[in-house]
Amino acid sequence: MGFQTPLYELSDFLKWTTTGKIQLPDFQRGYKWEDERIRALLVTILRGHPLGVVMLLKTGSDQIRFKPRPVEGTNPPSSAHAEWLLLDGQQRLTSLTQALTGDGIVHTMDARGKLMDRRYYVDMELALQGEDRVDEAVISVPADGLIRTDFGRVIEKDYSTPDKERGARVFPVNLLFGDAMSWLFELDDRDLVRNFNREFIQPCGTYNIPAIELDKETSKAAVATVFEKVNTGGLALNVFELLTATFAGDPAYFEKHGTDFRLNDDWKETQARFAPHPVLAGLENTDLLQAVTLLATRKRNLADTSPRPPAVSAKREDVLKLTLDDYLEWIEPLREAFTWASTFLADLHIFDTKFLPYPKQLVPLAVIRVVMGRDADLLGPRERVVRWFWCGILGELYGAAIETRFVRDLEQVPAWALGLPGASTPNTVNDATFVESRLHSLRTRNAAAYKGIYALLLGNGARDWMFDQALDMVQYANLAMDIHHIFPQKWCNDHGIDDERRESIVNKTAISASTNRTILGGAPSLYTQTIEKKAQISPETLDGLIEAHLVPSNLLRADAFDAFFMERRERLCALVEKAMGKAVPRDIDQGIAGEDSARFEITEIEELPDETK
Repeated sequence: MGFQTPLYELSDFLKWTTTGKIQLPDFQRGYKWEDERIRALLVTILRGHPLGVVMLLKTGSDQIRFKPRPVEGTNPPSSAHAEWLLLDGQQRLTSLTQALTGDGIVHTMDARGKLMDRRYYVDMELALQGEDRVDEAVISVPADGLIRTDFGRVIEKDYSTPDKERGARVFPVNLLFGDAMSWLFELDDRDLVRNFNREFIQPCGTYNIPAIELDKETSKAAVATVFEKVNTGGLALNVFELLTATFAGDPAYFEKHGTDFRLNDDWKETQARFAPHPVLAGLENTDLLQAVTLLATRKRNLADTSPRPPAVSAKREDVLKLTLDDYLEWIEPLREAFTWASTFLADLHIFDTKFLPYPKQLVPLAVIRVVMGRDADLLGPRERVVRWFWCGILGELYGAAIETRFVRDLEQVPAWALGLPGASTPNTVNDATFVESRLHSLRTRNAAAYKGIYALLLGNGARDWMFDQALDMVQYANLAMDIHHIFPQKWCNDHGIDDERRESIVNKTAISASTNRTILGGAPSLYTQTIEKKAQISPETLDGLIEAHLVPSNLLRADAFDAFFMERRERLCALVEKAMGKAVPRDIDQGIAGEDSARFEITEIEELPDETK
């Protein structure tokens, strides 16, 4: 990547934006500057102060074919060829182009975001009183030139014609780089004309703006990095927006279909396909592109017979190297795989994003499904995929450095799950650890393992204590299931139970909103009797429902919190061991706790108002 830093006159930039020599890459967001920022920018120009650097990217690269679009408010000829793409300075150059060329009408907004059209003037006499009066002299006026008061009923000032502008001694800034002298010569005050021309018209004609010009050898990854560094005042640019522009500029697709490929429209189609599956609601367009990249780089890796084949990757720079052909090859298999993933998760009693432990784990899950195909549903392979999934969650392995883990998952899980000769146990399974003391620090659904244990309880056969209904996706929603305290907060507070144990997942389980309201804040020995009476069930039936939640019913009925807590903690450890396929070290009684509960999350009291009444 090379660059140079020339100075250009503002008049040159205006000529290039209006003729289409400078255009925007399609990934740039729309124009959004408000009225006051535009007025202040014009003040900067008239005072001769610097307005900052603009950054341009030379077109014609073999690596980058960003689709260009004209600067908003311009109408270059259809034959116009973009020689430069504007990476930084869009808002400033768009504002100046609209305000200083053509009819000078700028499509902007007020401070509250209300859209409006404005024109800008300079009060000539006020501006000539000194630099400190220039700010006051630059005025914003409705596009029709009429300043109204009394809710629009009274016209206070009228600048709707050139004669009325001259009569009010207000100069329209759209003539600064146009036919300013013709307008000025019609004024009857020759001293005003001479002084205004000397102080403002002539200096603006030589006003310079520095540019950074990136050559056409600049890569897409470099463009993304540069853009993020200079665009600190805007929203972060992501790879989806860059690839939107790249794919739209694909000449082979246009030649074949007669239209550009619109990545954003294709993403909307993906969202429509995923809409019936609530657990996919949090999937982002960049997640989909990472999945495509994993499969595309894996294909290149397998096809390369050289000593150093290209690496399988999900890194940003490799996402940016995707071609439209890569995307089109893998998008449909991935749509099907993500849909399959929603069913896979439902079978594990994960029904929505609220209790989805790691949204990003959907990426390797879908990619693994593409590679394994229908074999992922065979009993043995599926059991191993499920084990890998729980190891990732309960081992809490997808919170950081996930791109490398994605690659290892793709390289290792399919062969291991299919039982292929020589396949080794995946890193995610080997790396996963869970110790008994972690149960004490799992207190809110901020933690992936907290959500995982909740889902494991549902999958273990837990049913609501009052309705005894299987908690499939429909009943889960109908019963408004959520995680609530077993020994209520109020009871715990009244009996001196420490915060750590009270809020631990050991003292929580999945029950319906109706059952939670029945529990209120009473002692378990009392609310169990209330449930029996209200649900019209026997103590034995209720005990069976309670035990399905791995809650020792006899200790619950005896209000024996300490014994209950120890027994349920042990049962949850066994549940985790079964899911992960490995032992959970018991580290509490030995006084060598491997987990310090304070370092995971601040104790939060969940909003469960019904049980604390």
